[in-house]
Amino acid sequence: MNYDIIIVGAGPAGLSFAQSLANTGLQIALIEKQSEQQLAAPEFDGRDIALTHLSVRILKELGIWERFEPDERPPIKEARVLDGTSPYCLNFDGKRDSIDALGFIVSNHVIRRALFDAVQTLDNVEILTDLSVTSVLANDSEASVVLSDGQTIQSRLVVAADSRFSETRRMMGIAASMHDFGRVCVVSRMQHEKPHDGIAFECFHYGRTLAVLPLTSHRSSIVVTAPMDQRASIMETDDTQFSSDIQERFDNRYGDMRLVSKRFAYPLVGVHAAKFCAKRFALIGDAAVGMHPVTAHGYNLGLSGQEILAKEIIDAAAQGRDIGATSLLQKYQNKHMRTTRPMFHGTNEIVKFFTDDRAPAKLARSIALRLANRIPPIKRVIRNKLTEISN
Repeated sequence: MNYDIIIVGAGPAGLSFAQSLANTGLQIALIEKQSEQQLAAPEFDGRDIALTHLSVRILKELGIWERFEPDERPPIKEARVLDGTSPYCLNFDGKRDSIDALGFIVSNHVIRRALFDAVQTLDNVEILTDLSVTSVLANDSEASVVLSDGQTIQSRLVVAADSRFSETRRMMGIAASMHDFGRVCVVSRMQHEKPHDGIAFECFHYGRTLAVLPLTSHRSSIVVTAPMDQRASIMETDDTQFSSDIQERFDNRYGDMRLVSKRFAYPLVGVHAAKFCAKRFALIGDAAVGMHPVTAHGYNLGLSGQEILAKEIIDAAAQGRDIGATSLLQKYQNKHMRTTRPMFHGTNEIVKFFTDDRAPAKLARSIALRLANRIPPIKRVIRNKLTEISN
C-alpha cells in the first residue's frame, strides 16, 4: 500500500493537516488508535481551547469555523490577570482597543468532531482506525511504517501528530525536552448566578491557579492548577464542596456557582522536541511542542505549524519537487522553531514567575502587572502575543 503522506494521529493537529491537503491530489493515510465511532462522536473531555485570531483565520480557510454553532465559539471580550489576593488586575479590554474579541473559546471535542466530519469526506484521505504504528523506517527515496496488524505501508513522507508523548518521535530517535511542572490541571464547567460578560479571568492565587473562561452567558469553563499531591482532594471532594470552594476562591464575583460537568485531571508536562524533522519524517502539533496551558498556545501553535508544513508541501508538489525532501522539511523546521522555542521557554518562565510564593516574587509580580498596565506599548505587545492580533 503506497501513499504520498502517512499521518500518525487523528487528533486536532493531524486532522487539520489532512484538511489542509484537501484537493491536492496527494494520497494520504491517516492512522489512528481510536475507533471510527470515537472519532466521529468524540466525548466531552473538559478541555476548552482559547483560539487566537490567527487560528480562527486558519480554521476559516479550512472550512471548519463555519461548522461550529455560534454558541460553540463564544468570544472573549476582555481578559483580566490577578495575582494572589490583590484586587488589582492586568486588564485587556477588546472594546477599548476596538477589537470585537480577544479570542474565542471552543471545546476540544467540538473541534475534533468538526475536523473529522470534514476529513472523512475527502477523496484523497484514507482513515485507518483501530491501528497503531509499531516501527518507522526511512531512506533516501521513501519511508515506511509497520502497523499493529502486521501490514507495512509506504509513503514519501511520514508526519507524526501522536501527542506530546509521541511514540513515533521516539522511534525516529528525536529527543525532546520535557518539563514536568509537578502540577495537575483539573478542568470542568460551572453554571453561575451572574453573567460573565465575556470576561476571562486568570487568577494566580497562592498555591493554586484558577482560570475562569466565558462560555454561554451564565456558564464558564473552570481550570484549576495545583500541586500534584492535591489531585485526590480536588477530584474526590463532593460536587457541592467543590462548587463552594471555587465560588470562594473566585471571590463570589459570579454569585452562586454550581458544577455542571464531570471533573477531568491532566498532569502538566511541557514538551519541546529537539528538532522537528528527520529523514522523510516531520513532527507537528503536540508531538513537536506540548505547551503549558497558561498562555493558551497549545493547539494554536499546532494549527500554525501544520499550516507552515502544508504550504511547503503544496508548493513543492505544484512544482514537481520531492515533498519529503530534507531541504523542505528543514525549511518547515526553521520557521516553526523560530516561533515555538521562545514561546515554550517564555511560557515556562511565566509559570515559574507566577507560581513562586516567596515574598520577593510576590512584590515583583505586583510591580510587573502595574508596569504592564501603565505602559501602552508593552501592554500591546503582550496582548498581540497572546491573541495573535497583528495590529
